[in-house]
Parts: sequence; C-alpha cells; structure tokens
Amino acid sequence: MENILEVKDLNISFHTFAGEVQAIRGVNFSVKKGETLAIVGESGSGKSVTTKAIMRLLPQSNSEIKKGEILFDGKDLAKLSDKKMQKIRGKDISMIFQDPMTSLNPTIKIGKQIMEPIVRHQNLSKHAAKQRAIELLRLVGIPNAEERFQQYPHQFSGGMRQRVVIAIALACNPKVLIADEPTTALDVTIQAQILELMKDLQNKIDTSIIFITHDLGVVANVADRVAVMYGGKIVEIGTVDEIFYNPKHPYTWGLISSMPSLDSNDEELYAIPGTPPNLLFPPKGDAFAPRNQYAMQIDLEEQPPMFKVSDTHYAATWLLHPDAPYVEPPEAVKKRMSQFSAEQEGK
Repeated sequence: MENILEVKDLNISFHTFAGEVQAIRGVNFSVKKGETLAIVGESGSGKSVTTKAIMRLLPQSNSEIKKGEILFDGKDLAKLSDKKMQKIRGKDISMIFQDPMTSLNPTIKIGKQIMEPIVRHQNLSKHAAKQRAIELLRLVGIPNAEERFQQYPHQFSGGMRQRVVIAIALACNPKVLIADEPTTALDVTIQAQILELMKDLQNKIDTSIIFITHDLGVVANVADRVAVMYGGKIVEIGTVDEIFYNPKHPYTWGLISSMPSLDSNDEELYAIPGTPPNLLFPPKGDAFAPRNQYAMQIDLEEQPPMFKVSDTHYAATWLLHPDAPYVEPPEAVKKRMSQFSAEQEGK
C-alpha cells in the first residue's frame, strides 16, 4: 500500500534564552493510506512537536526546521508558503487537539464552528454547509443534532465537546487526521467511546490517522503500527503485535512494564528511573543510556543505528548488535505481555 505521508530525517530546534533546544533529531516514519500510526512516549519526547511540524503550527518566532522533508501528495510541506499550507491545513490534513474547551470558541455556536471549514474549503452554500454540519454531528454520535447545532460549547459535556472537535476535523474528509492525545482530559468510559468512534469513522471515510499518546494501553485498541519516541528520536517502530509481544528497546520495556493491568492488585506500578535528557545539550551516545540498566560503554559514546528486526520492525539499541550480550526482557515485561494477551483474548 502506498505511503500518503513521509517524514524524512526531520530535525527541529527551538531558539530560547538558554540556547538551542534540539527537540527533534533525525525522525523518520511513513503513514500508509487508511492505517493508524500511534506515536508514544513520555512528555517531552517530541511527539506533539513532530505532528505540529506536519501541520506547520510551530511558532515561527523561535522554531526552525533545520533539516528534513515532510512529503504529502508529492509536496514538501516544510517548504510550502503559508498561503499554500492554508489550503492543505483543515482540508487534507486535520488535527484533533488535547483539550476540546481550548479548541472551541466559547462565544460562537457549535454549528457555525463546524460550518467554517466546510464553507472555506468546499465552496458550499451556507444551507448545504449547515446540512453537512448537522450530518457530521449525527456521525459523531451527538443526539438531537438540529437542536445542538444552535448551542454553545459550554452547553456540552467534555465528551460531547470532544465529539464536536472530531466533527470539525472530519468536516472536509481529510486524507490524514492527527489526534494529539484526544482522550487525555476524559474519564475512562468516555475515553473508550471516543476511541471506538474514531475507529468506526476511519472505516467509514478511509482516512489515515496519526495518534499521539503517552498511554501504551490506548494504542493496543486503535493502532496498526507504533512508533516509540524518546529524546527527540524514534527508538523503535513496528506493528502493534511486534511492539507488544516482541519489544526490543529497553525504553519500550519500561513503558510496557509501567502499564496498569486489569488484574493489578495493590502492588506498586513500575516507573522508569531518572528523567528525560536535556536537549539543550543532547547526549553524545544513546539518550536513554543514563536510565538504562542494560547500558554498555558504547551507549555512552555513540548513538545506535536502527537495527532491523523484521521487514516492519526496527529498533535503535546496541543490544541488537551481533556482538552484544544477549539480554532478555525483564520479568515485569514478560508478565505484562502475558496479561495483555489474556486481556485481548477476553474482549
């Protein structure tokens, strides 16, 4: 299947009073038509910066794409003028942000906010745009759509507001939908409904989704492939099954170990020791080395390349070098993998 979006050797810096923050350092990935790619990692790993670069929403005052390409429909988005990018943003590539209340204008009725991208990008009459907006409200599961069309954001619950944000993002049937932690502010029940809604909508409109999250548990139910980010780099990428059942990077092991399970008792949840690197001064070697109990001398001296595990699975860890000692995943990872397998079978 063809790639609809390709990110090649992307490097992004922020210029601050303290110096240059090298936030994204050589990121590569692609998204195929109709697939969902999840990008996971701790806060500060570079997930949102990467996707905001795709949308060209980074602050122009202090951010800089120093190197790399963002290829979409044969165009390099990193080099497009603002005017050309405005024609793509919201029409071909849309974004669902984390907090629906800050994404919606509290002084404008919901219906008008949904109509705006339709009128702007699809040249429909106001009457046709209104009908399309009501249809979208129904599509995302909002009852009494005609009545709700006339209401303001404060008249909606948190889950309903997020559905409205999704309706706005889907208004022009985008080819790529970026969801930046769209369920973080919602309770578990509503979170499950929103995730189910996104899967259902993807089947209906055949859009590609980039799903940003720090929660590996969410990924299992929505993604086809997973990219694990750390310190501004992708450290492991593969199919959902490869990442959950055959993880290779010690950082991925840490993320899996820290996932809560359905049969968790009073035992304490695992937490990865240490803190993420300071990207004002990027480490010479593997950024995860100071937190990695399996780190070798070479981890401190040289960044590992992406080693091939399979045609779809790659990981940047020196543990995959032919001369490296064999290290098995920790018991906590094995336990969590077997629990995860049981949970999936129970669904």
